[in-house]
Amino acid sequence: MNYRHIYHAGNFADVMKHALLLRLLAAMQRKPKHVLVLDTHAGIGRYDVTSEQAEKTGEWREGVGRLLAAPPPALADYVQTVQRLGLYPGSPVFTAETLRPDDRLVACELHPEDAATLRRTMRPYENAAVHERDGYEALGAFLPPPEKRALVLIDPPFERTDEFPVLAKKLAAAWKKFPTGVYVIWYPIKHRAPVRAFFDALKATPIRDVIAAELLRRPDTDPARLNGAGLAIINPPYGFAEEAAPILAACVAAFGEAGASAGVERIIHE
Repeated sequence: MNYRHIYHAGNFADVMKHALLLRLLAAMQRKPKHVLVLDTHAGIGRYDVTSEQAEKTGEWREGVGRLLAAPPPALADYVQTVQRLGLYPGSPVFTAETLRPDDRLVACELHPEDAATLRRTMRPYENAAVHERDGYEALGAFLPPPEKRALVLIDPPFERTDEFPVLAKKLAAAWKKFPTGVYVIWYPIKHRAPVRAFFDALKATPIRDVIAAELLRRPDTDPARLNGAGLAIINPPYGFAEEAAPILAACVAAFGEAGASAGVERIIHE
């Protein structure tokens, strides 16, 4: 409840996450059937990276700021969307901008003040609904959807020390209710042990077909720093791993330090 994404909006992890999210949404829309997008930890929807809070960290300058003048081809669509929308968009705005007339977005935010801001931000989007509620509870409330197709974005703040174990438990319950959904889980990479334990916990569930797309800005050896970030994707759309590769490579070229790396790994087979 104390987390504020304004301090981190537009950083290297956001670039990777949102560029891949746009590709995932496009992949879901290759089929004409309607899609529900459930964003469980939606934030406020749009961020002023020139604000006093954002400038306290200046993380956006080392992220999207590096791309604005000359975006690499793999990130051109993402950068053009950012520039067109003005203030840095969060995942609900990125999503709402892509929705077809019969697609839906349900965006959940627990913090009352942030939920009120998100409602104002999303007011122009007719097929977007904002709910002030716990994102993990939303998995039980909105799944399975009447559309029978859904992309579920789970992007917790990782304030709590048990976030990874809770994630594994909540994912197993959601997958049991709706095993055909595409679940997209953002996670930080400081050092490898917590991520490895998370993957092991997923392997102990009935969940199948999981890949991990990761960007390491530097080797994951210092637990005091955000060294990288990843997306664990359950039921990834066909061909997504191949589409993710140039995006991750472009992120390494833009943000990488000594020992940087990126790639897509299969965690659980189909």
